[in-house]
Amino acid sequence: MEDFNNLTELEGVVESVLFTNPNNGYVVLDLDVHGDYVTVVGELGNIEEGEELVVIGEYVKHAKFGMQFRASFCQRKMPATTNAILKYLSSGVLKGIGKTLAKRMVDEFGENTLDVIENEPELLVKVKGITASKAEEISMEFKRIFGMRALMIFLSQYNIPPSAAVSAWKKWGQYAVEIIKENPYMLCGNGIDLEFDKAEAMALKVGFPLNNDGRIKAGIIHILVNNTFSGHTCLPYDRLKKTALKLLEVEEELIDKCIENECKEENLVIYEKENRRFVYLSDYFIAEQYITGRLAVMSSCLKDTKYDYTKLIDIEEKAKIITYAEQQRKAIALALSQGFMILTGGPGTGKTTTLKAIISLYEQRGMKVMIAAPTGKAAKRISDLTGYDAKTIHRMLEVAFDNSGKPRFKHDENNPIACDVMIIDEMSMVDTLLFEALLRALKLSCRLIMVGDSDQLPSVGAGNVLKDMIDCGKLPVVKLTEIFRQAQQSCIITNAHKIVNGEQPDLSRSDNDFFFMQRLDYEAASDTVVELTVNRLPNAYKFSPAEDIQILCPSRKGALGVVEMNKVLQLAINPPCREKQELKGVLYNFRVDDKVMQVKNNYDIIWTKGIEKGTGIFNGDIGIILKVVKSESKVLIDFDGRIAEYSYEMLDQLELAYAISVHKSQGSEFNAVIIPLLGGFEKLYYRNLLYTAVTRAKKMLIIVGSMRVVESMVNNNRRTLRYTCLKDMLEKELEHSENPTE
Repeated sequence: MEDFNNLTELEGVVESVLFTNPNNGYVVLDLDVHGDYVTVVGELGNIEEGEELVVIGEYVKHAKFGMQFRASFCQRKMPATTNAILKYLSSGVLKGIGKTLAKRMVDEFGENTLDVIENEPELLVKVKGITASKAEEISMEFKRIFGMRALMIFLSQYNIPPSAAVSAWKKWGQYAVEIIKENPYMLCGNGIDLEFDKAEAMALKVGFPLNNDGRIKAGIIHILVNNTFSGHTCLPYDRLKKTALKLLEVEEELIDKCIENECKEENLVIYEKENRRFVYLSDYFIAEQYITGRLAVMSSCLKDTKYDYTKLIDIEEKAKIITYAEQQRKAIALALSQGFMILTGGPGTGKTTTLKAIISLYEQRGMKVMIAAPTGKAAKRISDLTGYDAKTIHRMLEVAFDNSGKPRFKHDENNPIACDVMIIDEMSMVDTLLFEALLRALKLSCRLIMVGDSDQLPSVGAGNVLKDMIDCGKLPVVKLTEIFRQAQQSCIITNAHKIVNGEQPDLSRSDNDFFFMQRLDYEAASDTVVELTVNRLPNAYKFSPAEDIQILCPSRKGALGVVEMNKVLQLAINPPCREKQELKGVLYNFRVDDKVMQVKNNYDIIWTKGIEKGTGIFNGDIGIILKVVKSESKVLIDFDGRIAEYSYEMLDQLELAYAISVHKSQGSEFNAVIIPLLGGFEKLYYRNLLYTAVTRAKKMLIIVGSMRVVESMVNNNRRTLRYTCLKDMLEKELEHSENPTE
């Protein structure tokens, strides 16, 4: 206890456990260190009162509770004294043993009590209240708990977190240590999903052979999984092999043999396209195959030609006092006559007007219509535009949990969603696995209308679903291209269409809704963004810096990237003050009134909205921090009316959202958008990134930076390459459907 600055070792007995999180092993406890009580925090696993611990870590100062010991490593010792054993057993650690029975056992066996429980359980019948069967149950439970702790101790020496140990124990129980010793790379899959480099570090320490099949398999899976984060559902065989050779440093034949074996085991699948082989993780192959088959069925089986759609559309025009353009009429007729349809087009081309007519005509025929979108913002937007209720796809599918605690969807083939027509907005954001899940949840008779802009960025998740469906050329697609008169008055809309067509936007006007402010050094550009956000736009247009104004950055890195801009903007918009409590996260400090974003799907978070209660906050959801409770290390966040509580260890799922990436902005609209564009990374600065950013603005768009960067982005029509085979599968399947005898 003498050194508060460097790593320190403490040894003591657990006096009380104040908090535990069974999912990741995070605990807060009081440790009796020779009569001096120390509050210890950290991911230490399942710990009970009375245990003897050796913890290694450092002292940190808590604003309310003073000095705490943050432990990075913990070694358990079973309680040795009669008092410690009594406290341990009295804590309820073993099912069926309360304080009274614990005292009788310790009175009978003293310091040998735990040894008797583990090795001579038949002697327990000497204690009043313990039968032979109960003695066996107590011994089995003790071995189970002790085995889990032994596993945690074993893995901790290789810096593998308790959360992985908990998952491994759930999977393999008492055999976990043997299985992991035999092949550390087993931790990379099997629902444990440890990062490959951590398993690799452990394997190197224990002398695991580099050419072992288990290592090669784990490396190949790691490469494929890692590439799904870049949007690929598969990889060309030659590219996968090249990457694997570099990562694993083994002979080429071993990689070929491993891929072949994994295909036999159906963990991997090879698909041939244009004389090139592509390797899939089985989940993604099954998803693309299912999407293909389901769309082929919809294409052939749900056609409806009983009605005169021209007359129906004429009647709708008169009722709504509106005149639909030729392409809008075509879209409405196709939507009513086909099993499904894709409606695409840029801003101002009348997608919403067309959609409202489709919904109205379906409802007039007594059909139940439901609308979904990938994000909460997108669902709210389409609901506001159409006047019809909309939900996120995740909420529509409803999240449940299987026996292993993993999320799944309640709605599937066996429990379909009760609707006749499903409309999906912002379809460009929908990834392969989510689209598969949605299709599985629709009745075979359900019609599907997909609305989206294929010129926007593809989904954050793997796949390029909307573009692949359009590009296959065999599905019913209507692209609206005419910009309506009212929309032509907006420079945001006219410039967006110029950008997507490869024309330079008009940056000279200062009398409309699209502005350009030239700033040729980073400091000046950053200062201008802050000045616009904090003073000029709020003063001139009454825009709220948090609710109305959004800074969109092409990159996370650099002086004008997401991370640095958030730090600068937070300091200007919501600076630290005594009245506002805050918690320190990995990248940022979070305080009351901060604008934050959830950066990964979390199906477990419980939220409340009035009397409504639900679970799940998802990647891209933006909220405002309502409350920070430092004493309990938690924050309360409002996500568009859904109030969710975050503990300290969940803060790594949050980032500040004064500035966000263009990718994260998809599906959202903001009253005012500011885009800092200066210098940058050529690979990231391309046309549809700029187009996507511009189309996020509702009332005002301001570009701050270099005209040359804007010009180069418009000229760079490089699209993000995504490896998928969905387009090829659709072409082949629909070709066969059209010519079944060939």
